[in-house]
Amino acid sequence: MNATILLAVSLAIATDGIQAGDHTRTIRFDRRTRTYQVHIPRSYDGTKAFPVVLAFHGGLSRAESLIRACGLNEKADNAGFIAVYPNGTSRYGRLLTWNAGNCCGYAMRKNVDDVGFVRALLDDLAGIANVDSQRVYATGYSNGAMMSYRLASELSDRIAAIAPVAGPMGTATCKPKRPVPVIHFHGTDDQLAPFRGGRVDFGLTTVNFYSVEYSIRAWVKANGCPEKPVVTDEPDRADDGMTVERRTYGPGKDGEEVILMVIKGGGHTWPGRAPPYPHLGESTKDISANDLMWEFFKKHPMKRRLARSASEEN
Repeated sequence: MNATILLAVSLAIATDGIQAGDHTRTIRFDRRTRTYQVHIPRSYDGTKAFPVVLAFHGGLSRAESLIRACGLNEKADNAGFIAVYPNGTSRYGRLLTWNAGNCCGYAMRKNVDDVGFVRALLDDLAGIANVDSQRVYATGYSNGAMMSYRLASELSDRIAAIAPVAGPMGTATCKPKRPVPVIHFHGTDDQLAPFRGGRVDFGLTTVNFYSVEYSIRAWVKANGCPEKPVVTDEPDRADDGMTVERRTYGPGKDGEEVILMVIKGGGHTWPGRAPPYPHLGESTKDISANDLMWEFFKKHPMKRRLARSASEEN
């Protein structure tokens, strides 16, 4: 009987649910109309639960810009995951930001509940697609990377692992209900979210960034990983004047890792992708952030025991 019910549900999703391709979704949350873009890979037919990668755009940007810049849709098609690109908020519906803690813009000033929005988004997505709830991951660029850190801390019952790119923590502490593995990509020559942290004047606002190493130390402690990393160098494949150092902390007692990919000479960019604007600095071709984060995500589905414990605390 149970098998029959499960088959019926799978067939209903396959025939009536979302189809492969690109879609825009709109939901109401916290008295606001919120939107997100969804890329369903070609291999999806609704009969099998697919992992999800949430990708958060940078500050003063929007989902469409990140889709063009990061190339995750191609990775989603090749690897078989659903790519989701939420939109932040602003006063006028453009130049959108995320409330990541100490950054950024409208979302921070208005204390927008972006964590709650992501929870509602995941509920909405689960209603239209066959989603593997143990394999929901988050990445993001700049302010979006900072948002992924906040989700790992405050939505750890739904987020299995994160991969921030060019953005540190935006909160002073992290208190996840369960360990959340992290792989962080950051350039040492990043002028917009400096590797060493500090104040940056953006004209209309000033942000005091936490350093990358502060962020990593916080998550090493939260995940119960060894404080001393194993340091290795990635192959120097491209003649681009940059090299990449990998610092691996862990595994912890339940297999969690924290990995910092240090792009020496890299700017405020997405490794493996050309920067959309020259002022962002250099982007290395020695590694592909998309490839490395997906390999990392595959290793770190949410453990059911830990997920159940975190969910029971809510």
